[in-house]
Amino acid sequence: MFRTAISKAYRTPSLVTAAAAMSRGTVGRSASSVIAHRWYSDKTEAATEKKEASDKASETTEPTSISAEEFEKIKKASTEKDAKLKELKDAYLRSLADAENIRNRSKTEVENTKVFAIQKFAKDLLDTVDILELALKHVPKEHLADKVANKSLVDLFEGVDMTRGSLLRTLERHGVESFDPIDKPYDPNTSHALYQAPIPGKTPGTVFSVEKRGYVLKGRVLRSAQVGVVLDPSGN
Repeated sequence: MFRTAISKAYRTPSLVTAAAAMSRGTVGRSASSVIAHRWYSDKTEAATEKKEASDKASETTEPTSISAEEFEKIKKASTEKDAKLKELKDAYLRSLADAENIRNRSKTEVENTKVFAIQKFAKDLLDTVDILELALKHVPKEHLADKVANKSLVDLFEGVDMTRGSLLRTLERHGVESFDPIDKPYDPNTSHALYQAPIPGKTPGTVFSVEKRGYVLKGRVLRSAQVGVVLDPSGN
């Protein structure tokens, strides 16, 4: 009856064997051995399945060998790609440099436009200054000495001189300055020689007469001075 009860309660062969062992008086030792054998078998099967799965994964990830011809094609394609990237990078850098140059030129042009906006207007005013200076130059000095007898002439002279001075100061406020090259070496970049003459005691090549003074605007020659230059008597 004991064996029958065990057979009904456990349907697996391992447990049946355990029940038989129990009926023979070896229940404690034999049942434990059977259950341990069953657990070990399950563990061994799980380890085997895990190893097979790992081997399969290794097989799928194993690098595929390629021929030398395919390797050369891949290498050539990689080289061409690197060359193309370098070309695009160089073109990009050149574009940046060109854009920066254009920006700098535009900035300089804007600044120059602001600085030299009055260039034409200032140059036209110089003609007025020249006329006033010419008028002052032709007034005899002896007439100016007698301020009582020639009061009207003296007042006119002073008025014209004040007008000329006011114009020059206005031009200076806007960056226009005059220069007088008298007794200086002749410079064709800033002066225009109207004539030459041998002058005793003067160094040849120097300016001995200034008919019209020169003017510069922010360091740039606005009008060259009109001068007379000492001529070397030897012709050199």
